[in-house]
Amino acid sequence: MTDKNDSMKNKLNGMKDKVVGEAKDQYGKATDDKGKQVEGKTQKVKGKAEESYGKATEDKDENR
Repeated sequence: MTDKNDSMKNKLNGMKDKVVGEAKDQYGKATDDKGKQVEGKTQKVKGKAEESYGKATEDKDENR
């Protein structure tokens, strides 16, 4: 059983990574820095995955 705090931490970290990733992506577009764009897109994907994991573990625990 996962701790409810762990689920919340995963969701919050995921949201943070999505926001920071979007900022890096936009910065990369504005400065024509393809590397920064890739870094931002990668961080957004990581954030989406972490947020989804947090939601899934929270839902699983609620259904027990």
